[in-house]
Amino acid sequence: MPPNVSCVPILTRRSAVAGAIGCVATLACGVSPNAANSGPIGESLDQKVVRTVRAKYPNFSRSLAVLIPNGSRANLTPLVAAFEAATAVKIELFEVDTNGINAELMLDTMVDGRRYDVALPATFGLSDLILAQAVQPLDAFLQSYEPGDFRQDILFDIGDHSEGSTFGFQTDGDAYLMFYNNGMLNNADFQKAYQDQFGIDLSLPLTWTELDRQMAFFHDPDRGKFGGALFRTPQYLVWEWWLRLHGKGVWPLSPEMTPQISGDAGVSALEEMITATKHLVPGSDSRGIFENWERYGRGDIYANIGWGGTQKYLNGPKSNVRGQLSFGPTPGGQFGEKIVPMPYFNWGWNYVVSTASADPELAYLFCLFASSPTMSTRAVRQVDGFFDPFRPEHYADAGIIEAYSKPFLKVHRAALEGAIPDFYLKRQSEYFSALAAGLDEALQGEVTPQIALSRVAQSWELITSHTGRAGQISQWQRLRAQYPAAVRAVLHDLV
Repeated sequence: MPPNVSCVPILTRRSAVAGAIGCVATLACGVSPNAANSGPIGESLDQKVVRTVRAKYPNFSRSLAVLIPNGSRANLTPLVAAFEAATAVKIELFEVDTNGINAELMLDTMVDGRRYDVALPATFGLSDLILAQAVQPLDAFLQSYEPGDFRQDILFDIGDHSEGSTFGFQTDGDAYLMFYNNGMLNNADFQKAYQDQFGIDLSLPLTWTELDRQMAFFHDPDRGKFGGALFRTPQYLVWEWWLRLHGKGVWPLSPEMTPQISGDAGVSALEEMITATKHLVPGSDSRGIFENWERYGRGDIYANIGWGGTQKYLNGPKSNVRGQLSFGPTPGGQFGEKIVPMPYFNWGWNYVVSTASADPELAYLFCLFASSPTMSTRAVRQVDGFFDPFRPEHYADAGIIEAYSKPFLKVHRAALEGAIPDFYLKRQSEYFSALAAGLDEALQGEVTPQIALSRVAQSWELITSHTGRAGQISQWQRLRAQYPAAVRAVLHDLV
């Protein structure tokens, strides 16, 4: 969901929920530069941070302003309450629409007015915030305060880093996953009919070809059954086509940033996506995230695509499919006899420190506190919030298991550990906005897939030149090297 940088949202200003949810502090009279790495034996990271904050900021006179996306307040509320109960620092949360948080943070650094200290932008937008100098590098702070194994245990953190510096704390494990209705998948009559028709077993699809075939097989509107609920709103089109292109074994750009999206593979991926649209539930071209969850949760659709937040809803009381789903990675491709699934990390939220903050060290310490194993587990556990697991200890927590279910968490962790990174380049929003517009034109029948993608490729060349080709080439080559080895092995360049 590339941020809409042309839209300035209206803020909802609310105070953070106060009150003690257990004191996490241990008292200390003094503090050293690496205080968070020292202290009593057995002291947890959140306790170390609290001890440091109490020593360095005993009489902090203002509130830390934290900018958060809609839907994350439930995740932050218990952490804010614990931090306030244990320190002299107050936290004030400012909630904005998920599409507008990057724009709001950028404007905050350019105009007078409110000054945020901490923000939670989408991981895919961090490169744009770095380009706009809206967020601070954290290297000096992390050397002083972070244990050596703190970031090593994060299952996916590629988006936290750029050009050798660290800018964020991953706090939401948003692997893109597939959901399948067991009432259809495991139905004996459907299994026999599928075997009779195609000569293969009806099982979880691992390629886009097989997913498309299964959605077409189950799509029967006259009997109230539909093949899929995949997104067709413009802001979500990019992710599916991006994966379909990868599933054909082609890098979207060459190592020198020459677009490869309008070749035969890209056109074929878009043509197949257009065909698959015929087998989606009506209204897929207008539903946002929450509307998608509600519609799929009725139980009459075979396949859906989504994140951990999707599962929290589908595993909850408003869903008719609780306990009746199977899960899988987003499909990949078949290369000879080998099938390569391609899980994808395409969202996530990051704690960052704003360049407008008057107290960046304290802002950083709050981020470290909130991202610590104990506090991040508490955040992910919140059923009404949409942060998903991203550390090993999250998968063993009873509350998290209850919120998601063991079968989902098994698939989620495997996907997170082997995920394709999103397009973490400067002006990511411009690249993907141009791609989204082209895909939508083709899906609406306004232009052919070939023309749509050729126009996008031309736009990408202009964006790259405007940004600085040498820098983009360097960043893209680093990102390519961070793809999972199994995926790198089957991708090739056209030029």
